[in-house]
Amino acid sequence: MNNPPSTDHAANDSWWRSAAIYQVYLRSFADGDGDGTGDIAGLRSRLQYLAYLGVDAIWINPWYPSPLADGGYDVSDFRDIHPAYGSLDEARKLISEAHELGLRVILDIVPNHVSDQHTWFQKALAAAPGSPERDRFIFRDGKGENGPLPPNDWHAAFGGPTWTRTPDGQWYLHLFAPEQPDLNWDNGEVRAEFESILRFWFDLGVDGFRIDVAHGMAKDPGLPDLGLTEFSVIAHEDNHPHWDRDGVHEIFRSWRAIADSYPEPRVFVAEAHVRPGRLPDYLRPDELHTAFNFDFLKCAWEADKLRDVIDRTITDLASVGAPATWVLSNHDEARTVTRYGRAHTGVTTPTLDQGHPTDLALGTRRARAAALLMLALPGGAYIYQGEELGLYEVEDLPESALQDPTWERSGHTIRGRDGCRVPLPWTGDTPPFGFSTFGSATPWLPQPDAWKSYTAEANQADRTSMLQLYRSALRLRRTNPDLRGEEFRWLDSPAGTLLFERGNGLLCVVNLTDQPIPLPDATSPLLASGPLDNAGMLPPDTMVLMHRD
Repeated sequence: MNNPPSTDHAANDSWWRSAAIYQVYLRSFADGDGDGTGDIAGLRSRLQYLAYLGVDAIWINPWYPSPLADGGYDVSDFRDIHPAYGSLDEARKLISEAHELGLRVILDIVPNHVSDQHTWFQKALAAAPGSPERDRFIFRDGKGENGPLPPNDWHAAFGGPTWTRTPDGQWYLHLFAPEQPDLNWDNGEVRAEFESILRFWFDLGVDGFRIDVAHGMAKDPGLPDLGLTEFSVIAHEDNHPHWDRDGVHEIFRSWRAIADSYPEPRVFVAEAHVRPGRLPDYLRPDELHTAFNFDFLKCAWEADKLRDVIDRTITDLASVGAPATWVLSNHDEARTVTRYGRAHTGVTTPTLDQGHPTDLALGTRRARAAALLMLALPGGAYIYQGEELGLYEVEDLPESALQDPTWERSGHTIRGRDGCRVPLPWTGDTPPFGFSTFGSATPWLPQPDAWKSYTAEANQADRTSMLQLYRSALRLRRTNPDLRGEEFRWLDSPAGTLLFERGNGLLCVVNLTDQPIPLPDATSPLLASGPLDNAGMLPPDTMVLMHRD
């Protein structure tokens, strides 16, 4: 493999404003010890691949000790590594090796809740009601005589109520699974603990954190009923009792002060599902640096809707001096190829939209165009592992293999997110496709036989593959001065299309219609998501970057 391209442009305090960040779902990325589970050794063995892909940073999903009741988002120790993934020493080596290749390292932090196996929670269960140990969490008496009913009517993300009763009769709050008790962020000990955790990893050289459920840490102490019949990830009204409360901002201001105290400032990206117009509050100059753009991720493949999301994103975030970010998928959503191959291309529910027929050829064309669009927009971009290989959602996993808590909590009616978490295919013609170093272990989720055409090896051998498109687009982001800044202008274009200009004459044209459209006159193509018509027409579901002659 050739040497990775230079990353000098990202070697500054504001690298995060335009960074392309690759999401590593560690359990499914690469297995370095042959046990069927991805690990740090596997990731270290593939760092050269990521550097050559052309990304600026990697974001690693939780690698901490955990019972894995929710894929690692139930953390039992925030200062160590899950034994299945490796050790702290290996983590240090990974960070060093990534930095040598010009790759920054971002970790997940999960501040809304911990595992029910966390030392704090075990001590809380053993302590009496009203004790300091219980005050780290949200324990309450139930309703009715002797408290047989939950304290309120809130619904959990994975189904069922948000309350579980303890043997002594009290109830504890968990917005997600019962194995994930919520922390009490009005407790000073909780705040001090997480500030210490941030410093621990920053001192090890970590460059930043993605904050899980950043909009959910503060709760109304009165815990009022919501009056809803099902869970909603977004607050649809003011003063919601547990989503997007103003109390989170004081927490993030203290975190930002810690990040800025380092010689080379560390950065934060928020996972914040909020109402329109609220996201800039999280990105004020003394709070977080960036946030995921869920409006873009969930947007349908329709020109008017995409233009509206792009406009609102850039305008809203500019009001606080924050850069836009763009993302098409992650470990919680259906893969882009599958979603774009359906009749309804937007994400409409907090869980995966499942069971709809998918045209993979159509979805692939649209996913290629969407990837080029994302990487041509000003700001940062997030790439979920396997998107660069053109992987599709695995929707026929056997029920016996499903591990997402949604499957059990929904009474086996919602299959959950496992279909986008299937281990990556690297080489060969049969599973496990080089995922395991030794090639003999069965991956923790089964891979489809058809993925032999989607391996990194197969993609590398095909000049027209999805991988080569991503590499070319990421290389342009690095080398083309028109794509480096934040300058962006819409130009007039036919209905069902998008046309904008970056820098000094770089045109970006997207055809979202079902008919070819004429390309702008006096232009020279630089990169297209698919073959161009020799007659100067742009085919349907295709994007092209062009320079004015």
